Amino acid sequence: GNVSERLFASNLLKYTSTMAPLRTLAALTLAATSVSAFAPASPAVSRPTTAVASAVFDDAVKDWAEEYPEFAKWGWGPSVQAEIWNGRHAMFGWVVMCACAYHQGHSDFPDADKMLDLKQWGTLATISDGLEKGKDTISNERAIILIANVHAFFVGIAATVAPLPFSDTLLLDVNHPMYEWQVERNSKLGGIMPDMKQVGINPHAELMNGRMAMMGLIACVSYSFIQGQSMIDTINEWVGGAYF
Repeated sequence: GNVSERLFASNLLKYTSTMAPLRTLAALTLAATSVSAFAPASPAVSRPTTAVASAVFDDAVKDWAEEYPEFAKWGWGPSVQAEIWNGRHAMFGWVVMCACAYHQGHSDFPDADKMLDLKQWGTLATISDGLEKGKDTISNERAIILIANVHAFFVGIAATVAPLPFSDTLLLDVNHPMYEWQVERNSKLGGIMPDMKQVGINPHAELMNGRMAMMGLIACVSYSFIQGQSMIDTINEWVGGAYF
């Protein structure tokens, strides 16, 4: 009996010593809550809303148009026309990079790791000039990707210099048949956040997709630079090694 009583007393002491701090903490919390109920309400802190930020953005675009009217009339500078085309190029860049990652993973590039011959290709293939190793050249895989990007670049230049009558031009041209449609479209876009209620294939969705593509490129370039790897390797890592 004495053993049972001593064991019970010991457990009770442990329980009391454990629960006492919890009860004290609960009491302090309750007291602090009660006091705060009678405290004067703190004034609400005003934060910039989306509407205010959008107004700042619109004012910046307006100021640019007033200071540089010759550039603004063509869609140069901070304008909806420039943002749309920047987003299009970013989205196209993602398609090209994902395609490159896919073909690299399936070994579609002939002699991908073979370095170009300096005597055959000249300084066009040079990427560095080491003092000990001499001139280093790019690989055959990088050369193929480079030529593909140069081809797309010249296609974009051709579309700018001689756009089709039914296409959305890179620069605004009052003599182009699509000019009035472009001006009307651009007047409904812009700002910090586009109209998210507009769903489907429309200019609002294109603008938002382009912004996300541009932010994704910034994140991809930054992450690749920090990790010291190529953007193709970064994309493959982000998709869980699905490409190669």
